[in-house]
Amino acid sequence: MGQVAVLFRLMPESVETDMRSVGEAVRHAVPAGATIRGMQVKDIAYGLKALLVSVVMSDTSGILDATEQALAKVPHVESVEVMEEGLL
Repeated sequence: MGQVAVLFRLMPESVETDMRSVGEAVRHAVPAGATIRGMQVKDIAYGLKALLVSVVMSDTSGILDATEQALAKVPHVESVEVMEEGLL
């Protein structure tokens, strides 16, 4: 089996959300079989920021959904969206 690189966009609950603490929680939230390769805070509009999380995982059934659900459970995260996905 190969590996898949996935870029997630996490949107916070509000503009006051501390993105640094969200990033730390994300590091502990990813399930086994998924590895964080990078994180970046991106300005969206009017003070709102998004956290872009690059994750590499094995190409096994269910790992993408499990990772997305784990990221959605991070405190102060309102939504999670898969922005890009590709085989390595």
